Amino acid sequence: MKQEDLKKAPKLFCESINVAYTPEYFVVGMTSGNQGTIYTLTPQHAKRLQQYLEHQVKEFEEKNGEIAAEWNPNIVSPVQRANPPGELS
Repeated sequence: MKQEDLKKAPKLFCESINVAYTPEYFVVGMTSGNQGTIYTLTPQHAKRLQQYLEHQVKEFEEKNGEIAAEWNPNIVSPVQRANPPGELS
């Protein structure tokens, strides 16, 4: 995909990400409202994605200061509509 095509592509706020894996691949599900997209990555691509995100976050924090964030699997997005964590427990 060309850079100008990326600029024209629709953009959605990703409110939830779920990841599952097998020895052969990672499955990443991203949702926005009632829409969802599933991506399948090889373990090598998943590792490169992790490295790329770490690099981008580091650059962002160097320019804008540290991001205050804590990972908690039970956080519910304020716009999440279906099956928040713990709802089915």
